[in-house]
Amino acid sequence: MSGTEVKASVLHGARDLQVEVRQLPAPTADEVQVAVQMTGLCGSDLHYFRHFQNGPIKVREPLTLGHESAGVVVAVPDTGSSLKVGDRVALEVGLPCEQCELCIQGRYNICRGMSFRSSAKAFPHSQGTLQERINHPAKWCHKLPDNLSLEHGAIVEPLSVAMHARGRAALKSGSTVLVLGAGAVGLLCAAASKVAGAKTVVIADILEDRVKFAVDNGFADAALTVPIATPRPETVEDKLAYAQDLAEKVKSLRVAGNDETVGEAAVTFECTGVESCMQTAIYATQPGGKVMIIGMGMPVQTLPVMAASLKEVDLVGVFRYANTYREAIDLLASNDPLLPDVQKLVTHRFRGLADVPAAFDTAAKVKDDKGDLVIKVMVDMAMTER
Repeated sequence: MSGTEVKASVLHGARDLQVEVRQLPAPTADEVQVAVQMTGLCGSDLHYFRHFQNGPIKVREPLTLGHESAGVVVAVPDTGSSLKVGDRVALEVGLPCEQCELCIQGRYNICRGMSFRSSAKAFPHSQGTLQERINHPAKWCHKLPDNLSLEHGAIVEPLSVAMHARGRAALKSGSTVLVLGAGAVGLLCAAASKVAGAKTVVIADILEDRVKFAVDNGFADAALTVPIATPRPETVEDKLAYAQDLAEKVKSLRVAGNDETVGEAAVTFECTGVESCMQTAIYATQPGGKVMIIGMGMPVQTLPVMAASLKEVDLVGVFRYANTYREAIDLLASNDPLLPDVQKLVTHRFRGLADVPAAFDTAAKVKDDKGDLVIKVMVDMAMTER
């Protein structure tokens, strides 16, 4: 099997995306070659696009973005792989070392040797999926059932983040859940909680349209549009007072048709990374509850640690996912009546590598030029011209 030329979207600097041709070798014995056909744009991709870095992680060489992806197997080495040409697969793009203690324990998502497509953390960078084809280890290509689309396959990645967070929360049926941040991951945390039997799911965001979307489409039972404090709190005392007030607003919410207030949350999924939201999460969570730290935001924050300690509220880190892809695929294929329609999260679709810059420009907006809400932007490369 010989190599081939493929087109790729390549980031050379902030907002500097170029379509280039690169050589793709034949897949090795443990790989398959996949024609990438669907890729969702993630917040980390957006940071790289806008700033040529993601937090402290700076891009050090031209980088292809994209990691929420699905595609079709187009080449398989003659080595007895269970995959065959034509299979549709969701791509799990993090490649751990598979030898360290963490990998052996099954926590490969925090492997120190992890290579993750579209991330600049490791060098040389692992190139992302916004290219026509990639070679990828067969064990990390998860076959999709016939009743799931490739768009579903791309949603498996962010859904895995939510399911990993839910698993670390050990969420119990009948619990009250609070989600801070109604972006795609927050909405999927809400959806995962619904499926797990949460009694009440509350969602909060500064954008009224997002929380309305969450309730109208069955992702949440109650919602709060977070008021912007004016003047903005400056002292630690004022910031904590604002967070306490916000927590009280959350606890006093009522679900439509129910006179009882929602009260404190057993589990809070913090999906913003914003300091005031982390503070609010601690105040809004019940004694013995958990705050799941999902949002990647301010690296240094002032938190009411004693408030957490006195209630034995656990602050639990969440980084990507491990051992969730098959579970997420099975959930999407199950037609579970408790699962909201996750495809409604895809609000904007673009076609082909030439449209990738426009896709990123849209993903950076709260609303598009028509005034429509932007949640998840998807790039369909099935029709990319060669």
